[in-house]
Amino acid sequence: MPIVAVLVLAFHPTENIWPHLLSTTLPRYAANTAILTVATGALAAAVGAGAAWLVTMYRFPFSRLLEWLLLLPLAIPAYIGAYALVDSLDYSGPVQVALRDTMGWTSARDYWFPAVRSRTGAVIVLAAAMYPYVYMLARAAFRETSAASYEVARALGAGPVGLFWRVGMPLARPAIAAGAAIVMMETVNDFGVVDFFAVQTLTTGIFTVWLETGNAGGAAQIACVILAVILALVALEKVSRRNSRYYQSARQSRPVTKIALTGWAGRVAMLLCVLPVAMGFVLPLGVILGHAFDSPDTWLGAGLGRAFLNTLTVGGAAALLTVTGALFMVYGVRLTGRRLPKLVLPVTTIGYAAPGAVLAVGILIPVAAFDHRVADAVLWLTGRDPGLILTGSAAAIVFAYTVRFFAIAQGATDAAFGRVSPSLPMAARSLGRTAGGALREVYLPLMKGSVGTALLLVFVDCVKELPATLLLRPFNYDTLATRAHEKASLENIAEAAPPALLVIAVGLVAVGLLARANLRARTR
Repeated sequence: MPIVAVLVLAFHPTENIWPHLLSTTLPRYAANTAILTVATGALAAAVGAGAAWLVTMYRFPFSRLLEWLLLLPLAIPAYIGAYALVDSLDYSGPVQVALRDTMGWTSARDYWFPAVRSRTGAVIVLAAAMYPYVYMLARAAFRETSAASYEVARALGAGPVGLFWRVGMPLARPAIAAGAAIVMMETVNDFGVVDFFAVQTLTTGIFTVWLETGNAGGAAQIACVILAVILALVALEKVSRRNSRYYQSARQSRPVTKIALTGWAGRVAMLLCVLPVAMGFVLPLGVILGHAFDSPDTWLGAGLGRAFLNTLTVGGAAALLTVTGALFMVYGVRLTGRRLPKLVLPVTTIGYAAPGAVLAVGILIPVAAFDHRVADAVLWLTGRDPGLILTGSAAAIVFAYTVRFFAIAQGATDAAFGRVSPSLPMAARSLGRTAGGALREVYLPLMKGSVGTALLLVFVDCVKELPATLLLRPFNYDTLATRAHEKASLENIAEAAPPALLVIAVGLVAVGLLARANLRARTR
């Protein structure tokens, strides 16, 4: 419904400003989005694949610890990293203040310092926050490649660099391409970083056209451009490996034997792995913690407790509805065994590819129209105006979260169902249990760990979601993400620190789950 609503609004706007957009701001929005997306994807792929290769193939100081620390930037949303970078490197930040004190400079005219709030700064922040998507997939691909492949290459004269470019990279290319595609789609979706750095992209264009000019049709037209970009990214990733085939040997493959790096080589490898962790996790966490400790009274600020409760409410409700819906649909498809439900089920995951701002446009307009019709009907029947039931509450936010993150719940529950032996529910059915009884008494007890993980992962993504929440929230309704963004936009990092830390704490739980899942996969 949201995607169809966006298309209808775009092609039948109340006021068609497409020619105006095309001749003024749209080329700038599109160019910035394209440069930001390509540059972030390339940098994240280089950092993620390089770090994965080092920790998989070599043994150097703290390599085992760094293998897990490299996942930590996933816990910190990119917009929080943007606040920290600006706070550290801006004119009034500690780095430039120390430079002026050391060198005796008195103003910005006395020296040159790169602009922090720029497109380049946005690329660095986004890549530092999202390279773990590439890192996780590339590390798994490198690890699953048999040691025999590398040994044959070495026997044929390949050195360390040749081994990476001629064996490791070609075999891991599908995984690296998939990770880079995720990074680029998340970059297109981002609003917090580009808004804070004043980089005008297609996503910021939706906010400008809709909120500042009140033109929903123009916002939908920009949203259609974003959808086209997302579809192009997905198609490009598919086409790039259309004629390539990657197979694992049927025989038991031998794990890779790590090569010990000592001396300067080991220190360089360690530094290359420490740097992304420092940029993506240590720096943001350190800056936010510093502000939280310097201003402890901000924890008692008006609105923080309410934002925390709002976050728990909408995130918890969305997680519960999403996972329940996923259980129902996956189990139903498995029961019917028919072709149509199997074809329909993947369509329900399309929301994950659609950016939050696009979904917000497609949800708010039709839901608001429905709200008005219901209110008019109630007023006609009872003489009392109930107000806007859905758009006047957090229901629209919950709906957006459910659409956006259904793919996560569906994937987790489908995998959990697949791990249950078919003989167990068949035995329950033969003993008189209904389909619902088999679900309650056989599947759910065996799947409770996976269901709990799915609930937590969806909840974490709901907590971090910013664009959809900003557009769909009722008046004076804050979550932790919107409160952190609002305070940081006013250059009040001290008051943004408490909600940002709470978001980071929730993200760390998800990273812990990912680390535990990876550890279990290695031990099996």
